[in-house]
Amino acid sequence: MVDLSRALAGPHATMMLGDLGARVVKVEAPGRGDDTRGWGPPFVDGESTYFLSANRNKESVCLDLRDDADRAVLLALVRRADVLVENFRTGVMERLGLGPDVLGALNPRLVQLSITGFGHDGPEGGRPGYDQIAQGEGGLMSVTGPAPDDPQKFGTPICDLLAGMYGAYGVLAALRERESTGRGQVVRTSLLAAAVGVHGFQGTRWTIAGEVGRAAGNHHSSISPYGLFRCADGAVQIAVGSEGLWRRFCAGFGLDPDEPGMATNPQRAAARADVVELVEKVFADWTADALLDRLNELGVPAGKVRSLDEVYAWEQTLSQGLLIEVTHETLGTLRLPGPPLRFFDLSGQERTRTGHRPPPVLDQHGRSIRHWVE
Repeated sequence: MVDLSRALAGPHATMMLGDLGARVVKVEAPGRGDDTRGWGPPFVDGESTYFLSANRNKESVCLDLRDDADRAVLLALVRRADVLVENFRTGVMERLGLGPDVLGALNPRLVQLSITGFGHDGPEGGRPGYDQIAQGEGGLMSVTGPAPDDPQKFGTPICDLLAGMYGAYGVLAALRERESTGRGQVVRTSLLAAAVGVHGFQGTRWTIAGEVGRAAGNHHSSISPYGLFRCADGAVQIAVGSEGLWRRFCAGFGLDPDEPGMATNPQRAAARADVVELVEKVFADWTADALLDRLNELGVPAGKVRSLDEVYAWEQTLSQGLLIEVTHETLGTLRLPGPPLRFFDLSGQERTRTGHRPPPVLDQHGRSIRHWVE
């Protein structure tokens, strides 16, 4: 796989495919590399932790795409590749003489993934795309935050990450189709498409019901009680997602499930502020730990809000293989967030992949890759 992408959406897609076993050759600009190599703090011994988050299981080669010799190396890689990924602005690949038609003529079996900010065509198809701008333009910020007049971005670059996920999923579909057609194709997605693709019920809330969703803080707009509730020494989250759970919850805390105006979920959702007040009054005498134990006894879904250090120390996280160790060229042993998929045979035996590769230092594999394509 030839990875011409940089920043996050494209690199996240290629990292996902690398996790599944693809050989990923990351092509970087000489002297500076991927943009994210300079994104920080934090840096550790000169290496950006941002870059390290999106580039495991890859090899790095520096190529100047305007230099004839380096361009020849790239074209040799394209001829051998199954997939090429890029996330340049619309038209850049064509100006480099590397449009889909050129690449397809070099390698008719090549699957090409292109990720842009707002799509490849349409009245604003040429706009540059950065995650937070896409979160705002794509409506996600309007439904995120403590109140309708205080829009908030996600704590992670969600549009970049989702565009990468959608892109990887599209590549796999195109590779599957190639098995029957023998030919590659172009797969396109964007940060805007990723944002709209996860509107979920907020999308149909508008397209079908004519209601414009607004930020509702830490409480669900359609299910109640569902959200973050204060207790004696902090807060817990609960999800009372059915009438059966509501009755179980009420029985466990001495509440009347048929309280006027709260007997059904639509009534509770309409009276969300009153429900929150009622629940927090009950929770006021409970510590978070005791409350979570009680909710677990009742079978009511509940949980705490963990900081990231707590997440990575949590035994459940570790049990799912979500933390891996790799040996980096300059930093030594690194612990990285791991792939979110696990595979098992039909007997239940896990098919564990070993030997994840660390994110590469700049041009770490340049010599070996150039020798390979000679």
